[in-house]
Amino acid sequence: MKEKNPQPIKMAICYDFDGTLAPGNMQEYGFIEKLNMTPEEFWKKSNTLAKTKKVDNILAYMYQMKKESLKRAMPFTKQDLTDYASKVELFNGVETWFKRINEYALKRGVELEHYIISSGLKEMVEGTKIASYFKEIFASSFMYDDNNYAIWPALVVNYTNKTQFLYRINKGCLDVSDDTHLNAHMDDKDKPIPFSNIIYIGDGDTDVPSMKTVKREGGHTIAVYQKKNKKKMQSLLGSERADIIAPADYSLNQPIDIFVKSIVDKVVTDTHLKYLESVLSK
Repeated sequence: MKEKNPQPIKMAICYDFDGTLAPGNMQEYGFIEKLNMTPEEFWKKSNTLAKTKKVDNILAYMYQMKKESLKRAMPFTKQDLTDYASKVELFNGVETWFKRINEYALKRGVELEHYIISSGLKEMVEGTKIASYFKEIFASSFMYDDNNYAIWPALVVNYTNKTQFLYRINKGCLDVSDDTHLNAHMDDKDKPIPFSNIIYIGDGDTDVPSMKTVKREGGHTIAVYQKKNKKKMQSLLGSERADIIAPADYSLNQPIDIFVKSIVDKVVTDTHLKYLESVLSK
C-alpha cells in the first residue's frame, strides 16, 4: 500500500484587489489624477449617476471613466489603462508573497493557483507588478475597437456575481464566455479544485457573498483590514463569513502568512487521511 495520495493536490487562493492587495481604488492611481479631479469628485459623479439613472455601480464608474476621458480628449485605450497601473501601490509583503507561498506549498506537494476576483478593471490589474502570478484575472473589463479604444463594457464583476467565478475555478471552467460547461453537471470527484481547497481573501461588504459561499462549501476565508476599518471587519467574524481578520500585511510571519500556511498544511493532512480511508476501507 502506498502511504501517500498519488494524485497532486491543487489549491487556489482567490483575492479581491482594491483594499485587499492594494490600498484605495486602482482608478485613483494615475487615471483620476490625470483627469485633474480628486477621487472624491470622481466617485461622487459616478455614484450619483448610479443612483439617479438606476445603473449598476460598476457600469456607472466604467461609463464615467470613458465620459471624463472623452471630455478632455484623453486617449482611452487598453494600453493607457494598463500604463496607469504602474503607479498602483501594494500592501507590505505583496510583491514577495506569491513566490514565497508557492514555494511553501510546493514543498508540501501542493500546486497552488492564484486568481483575482475584482470589481476593478482587468486591464489595470494586468499592468501591476504582480500580474504574472495570477492564473486568471476575473475583473470588470472593456471591449475595444480595432484601434484598441474602449467602446463598451465586456465584463462587469459586481459583489453578487463574484460567486460565479468561484464555481468556475472549482470546475476548471475559466472561459467567461463559456456558460455551457459552467452549468453542466460535474461529479465532485472530477472538479479540479474542491471548495475545501479554496481560500478567499477580501476586505469588505462586496466580498461577503463570496466569503459565505466559500465557507458554506468548506473552504477558508480571510478579511483583511487597515487600521481605519478594523472595527468593521470584526463584524464579519462569527457570522459565517470570515475565519479570521488580519492586517493587510503579507510579509513573512505576519497573520496572513501564518494562517495560509496552516491551511495548506491542513489540506495536505485532510487529503492524506481521505486517501488512507479509501484504501483501508476496501
